[in-house]
Amino acid sequence: MRQLKGMQFYRQRIIGDYIVDFYCPKAKLIIELDGGQHYTEEGMAKDKKRDKFLQVNGLNVMRFSDRDVIENLEGLLQKVYDNL
Repeated sequence: MRQLKGMQFYRQRIIGDYIVDFYCPKAKLIIELDGGQHYTEEGMAKDKKRDKFLQVNGLNVMRFSDRDVIENLEGLLQKVYDNL
């Protein structure tokens, strides 16, 4: 994913103490693709803290599972497109 609606996305950008999977500065949008470790109690707690930090800094976070990428990439991209 490089551009949607003419907006540039950057892969693995540092924001604060975090590295985000994809970042679109113009839309203030972060896309996170989560593997299995994100669905453990510890992983969900870390993600909640991370998302709160990003949101307090004016960024929107969309999370998708790795499985979504494999099984429904078009649907995932449509959701991102609709949020731009």
